[in-house]
Amino acid sequence: MKEKFNNTGNKDTRSGFGAGLLELGRKREDVVALCADLTGSLKMDAFEKEFPERFFQCGIAEANMMGTAAGLAIAGKVPFAGSFAEFATGRVYDQVRQAIAYSETNVKICASHAGITLGEDGATHQTMEDVGLMRMLPNFTVINPCDYNQTKAATIAIADHHGPVYLRFGRPSVPNFTPADAPFEIGKALVITPGKDVTIFATGHMVWESIEAADILEKEGISVELINIHTIKPLDKKAVLESAAKTKAVVTAEEHLIAGGMGELIAGLLARELPLPVEIVAVDDLFGQSGTPDQLMKEYGLTAQNIAEAARKVIKRKA
Repeated sequence: MKEKFNNTGNKDTRSGFGAGLLELGRKREDVVALCADLTGSLKMDAFEKEFPERFFQCGIAEANMMGTAAGLAIAGKVPFAGSFAEFATGRVYDQVRQAIAYSETNVKICASHAGITLGEDGATHQTMEDVGLMRMLPNFTVINPCDYNQTKAATIAIADHHGPVYLRFGRPSVPNFTPADAPFEIGKALVITPGKDVTIFATGHMVWESIEAADILEKEGISVELINIHTIKPLDKKAVLESAAKTKAVVTAEEHLIAGGMGELIAGLLARELPLPVEIVAVDDLFGQSGTPDQLMKEYGLTAQNIAEAARKVIKRKA
């Protein structure tokens, strides 16, 4: 299956954000950017260099940055506030809840270094609960793109969406396989490949792992329907229910805790409307630790092999 995709090589998704932000800056004078002393890490330096009058370095004061972003939104700007995912959610949750979610201000929270693949920085910087925190907030849209091209497209698309957005991306280089000119439609799941035996719903970096899992399963005669859930909230319920009704067996794959993640969201929907077997590939109630991204993906059961095994298990439950 991998051969069907035009993989242009590995790129980090944070660079896709940086490229999208720069393109937005050239197109729209109302776009402004804020960062909490992590400009290089979030690839916001090109925007800062070209548009210094529209860039605000807030320092290591993330809560203040969120309040400033809300104020800029009220003044008619479209602020993109960037930090590590841990600091853009857990450290500032009260400010995000009150000044952005409750007030429904037009702030785009752009969160890099999400998940376990942050790697050697360890548990204090690795956040695997951020999707749960943000999707629970009313008025928020939550987006988790899969590669460089999709992250760039998502960054550009959220500027036209009025309301709070949480955009999640990461540091490691991953295969860049989505078309560079593919439109990004918020809330619309993408069918990567059709199938009939099992559905895999994947998000973020786990989409490529799921493509590799589908390769493994295809060699065993198992037909996989793979769907990219790049928008976790609002969830494309129609796509989920239609695919699940066809295959009658579901696997979800995400670089996040089981609690509060996409898997629980999909399982809840199916429990209410279409009960059937579900297996969730995610981290089960653990903090991270230091290690390379590859080491940690194996340690926490987030590999293509883990996804393939979950598919075999859920198919047996269906039978």
